Amino acid sequence: MSAIRGARERARSEITAAIKEEARRQLAEEGAAKLSLRAVARELGMVSSALYRYFPSRDDLLTALIVDAYDAVGAAAERALADIGPAEPAVRWTAVCRAVRTWALAHPHEYALIYGTPVPGYTAPLTTVEPAGRVALALVAITRDAHAAGRLRTPRPDSLPPTVHTDVERLAAQFAPGLPAPATAALVAAWAQLFGLIGFELFGQFNQVVEAREAFFAHAVRGLAQQIGLPAEGEEQQGERQAAGSRD
Repeated sequence: MSAIRGARERARSEITAAIKEEARRQLAEEGAAKLSLRAVARELGMVSSALYRYFPSRDDLLTALIVDAYDAVGAAAERALADIGPAEPAVRWTAVCRAVRTWALAHPHEYALIYGTPVPGYTAPLTTVEPAGRVALALVAITRDAHAAGRLRTPRPDSLPPTVHTDVERLAAQFAPGLPAPATAALVAAWAQLFGLIGFELFGQFNQVVEAREAFFAHAVRGLAQQIGLPAEGEEQQGERQAAGSRD
């Protein structure tokens, strides 16, 4: 019986993967708003009633695609952070940001699904929240490590309006324990700006504006790192050399 069950599970997994792959193809051609279970079933040679056993509605299929996309870009960010190993905070920050951009350029339609125009009539369920936070948590980890090591220049507490302070204290308690509220606010702003940079490039807003896209992106994300208080690459080593020179 276990062999039969295993074969059934493999078959279901393969069919589910085929459904999602066809749905992604249709996303690329028609956009998320026109995604149709009937069209997916037709292209796969399935009757609609059979497909409904895998995804009861269009929204269920959309949710699966959204979770997959969030997980994919999140995994790319996490791999970049793991691969860079112990390095300067700005170097780690740049590695994660580059990984997100690289994934987005390779998967523009999936990026558009999660960071583009909302799909009319679709409301994302809570199951999308955790996958959606993976990139942000990678950036939080870099910032918290820098703060713990005494290498984060935290903005002044009085730089935050009281209402914003309330929001960022809640966010810090949930996702970045120990990180000061002003640093959390700067991090949230930098996170949003990162996806704004990528979206502008991906959706054509940089056309005839910025041609050296990769160089501009690298410059911009270094600015975001400094915005949240991460020391610039090589900054501390330069300071140490200057201090040593003054002692000599």
